[in-house]
Amino acid sequence: MAKYKSLYLWMLLPMFFMQAGIFEDYWGDFSTNAWSVHIHYWTETVWYLFLILQPYYATHGQLARHRTVGIIGMFMAGAVCLTALSMLHRDIATTELIAKDPERFGPFEPWFFFGVAAVEIVMMVAFGYAVIRSIIERKKLDRHASWLISTVFIIMMPALGRGVQNVHIAMQIKQWPNLDIMSSLYFTQFIIMAMLLGGAWKYQQLRHPATWLALGVNLFIFLLEPIGRSAMVQQFLKSMIKG
Repeated sequence: MAKYKSLYLWMLLPMFFMQAGIFEDYWGDFSTNAWSVHIHYWTETVWYLFLILQPYYATHGQLARHRTVGIIGMFMAGAVCLTALSMLHRDIATTELIAKDPERFGPFEPWFFFGVAAVEIVMMVAFGYAVIRSIIERKKLDRHASWLISTVFIIMMPALGRGVQNVHIAMQIKQWPNLDIMSSLYFTQFIIMAMLLGGAWKYQQLRHPATWLALGVNLFIFLLEPIGRSAMVQQFLKSMIKG
């Protein structure tokens, strides 16, 4: 228990990166965001806060509160997963808008949003699995904590990726529409994996399956472009995700 006493402080780092990444994309057009966007943003933010508060309660003599908040947290985990999946249709709808008006979207072709939808499905399945494993192994402190911590790094890419990509696009704006849109996402993955592995090393969890799951999900995201360009994947997503 003692080695996790500072965990709540370390968890502020991914929270900062997540909020910094999504700040302009969410708050910049706050009033025009769809209801689903607001719900997903706030459920995910509360989940990150949950993963800061819970280690504090557990290591600072508030175990009863830790258990009570933990029950509420499982509800929030379900909300994060379901609201993320419910937003997938926005990606498919965007591909249709691009097909009608490609000049408006510049370097963003339909394959990009098909790829985003595909990797987000994998992310949310992995997120759900990690949460369930944390419940099953709740009496084993190291394993319980590691499964929950891994969820932060499993779902971080969309928020942080948007922020990094927006900055990168701004740096290349004079070349519009001939911009490189993928290297910023690759850079995002290196940031996430560095935080993941740094935390796993600090808390001696490099060999924990939760660490490997989060690492595998982030490595999988490097396949976003070839997956998004696959005609088979595109057809599958269009047939399954309907508004």
